[in-house]
Amino acid sequence: MSFSSLPGSSSSTSHPLEPYGWDAGWEAEFAPYEAEGLLSGRVVRVDRGQCDVVTADGPLRADTAFVTPHDPLRVVCTGDWVAVDPGGNPRYVRTCLPRRTAFVRSTSSQRSEGQILAANVDHAVIAVSLAVELDLGRIERFLALAWESGAQPVVVLTKADLVPDPVTLSYLVQDVETTAPGVAVVPVSCLGDGGGLDTLAAIVGGGTSVLLGQSGAGKSTLANALLGEEVMDVQAIRDVDGKGRHTTTTRNLLALPGGGVLIDTPGLRGVGLWDAETGVGQVFSEITELAERCRFHDCAHEAEPGCAVLAAIDAGELPERRLQSYRKLQRENQRIVAKTDARLRAEIRKDWKRKGAMGKAAMEAKRGAHWRS
Repeated sequence: MSFSSLPGSSSSTSHPLEPYGWDAGWEAEFAPYEAEGLLSGRVVRVDRGQCDVVTADGPLRADTAFVTPHDPLRVVCTGDWVAVDPGGNPRYVRTCLPRRTAFVRSTSSQRSEGQILAANVDHAVIAVSLAVELDLGRIERFLALAWESGAQPVVVLTKADLVPDPVTLSYLVQDVETTAPGVAVVPVSCLGDGGGLDTLAAIVGGGTSVLLGQSGAGKSTLANALLGEEVMDVQAIRDVDGKGRHTTTTRNLLALPGGGVLIDTPGLRGVGLWDAETGVGQVFSEITELAERCRFHDCAHEAEPGCAVLAAIDAGELPERRLQSYRKLQRENQRIVAKTDARLRAEIRKDWKRKGAMGKAAMEAKRGAHWRS
């Protein structure tokens, strides 16, 4: 592959890696390694200790043996900027440049480890299929991870052609917008006139975007539509539940013809939180704003007097489902963090004991009042 044919490259391009996101900031970060004679590049795919890297000299295959730490969050990942050997066989990745952002989830194992899915991402595009009933709780979970990563989330409602009634479609968009405050919600159809694709292309046209979602959400079809060619394989989904097999099995970084970079990912069955307190707060920003008006600063929004959150639910201003989802994600995130933070575990146990003592005292007071009566 030659860089003269790369998307977005031209005679006016000052650096061959600009179509892949290279900028003055990365140039400054790489300067010390350039002085050592190393070659700059961006990881487009990682596979079993090897990675494909796009460089100013063209694409190459490199070994990651020198950058394989014990910390799983520091391993080489699709989207990383790296310094590689200028020659030799095999070539090695010598270092990774500091990441600007990182999309991380917890693994499904019992080891309480984080798994990095993509690095140096500007937009997290969450694909949600309209072929099945909307799962607002799952959308909130994706959004929490996206906000925590440092990227700007975007929710794409795929297969919008399956909802021909514009009124029904507008209600679905409104439901997701309520679930995703501050986030663009774009219904997209990859059939016919490709409704919504222009809007999405404009969003992802600047910077790097990672495409996320469950299997069968239409990610590969969406990637092909943005790329303008059949690059990703597409498989039919099952009619019974709207799901499909993993079409994409690795994370691949692709330059878009209209500008920008897209990282396609395999379908995610599990989306566990990983130290995402800030992200959860961002997803439920209306609850955190209401909580500031509660009478008690440590209000749990359960039965406390002067709770602004409960008052908003009673007034019909806040759906109770939102509060339940907020509590669920907060508890999950706290458990994940506590597994790796001994001091936090002690604080949680202390808080449990305090609440238990308060509950016991309240029951005894109630029992005493009963006998006195």
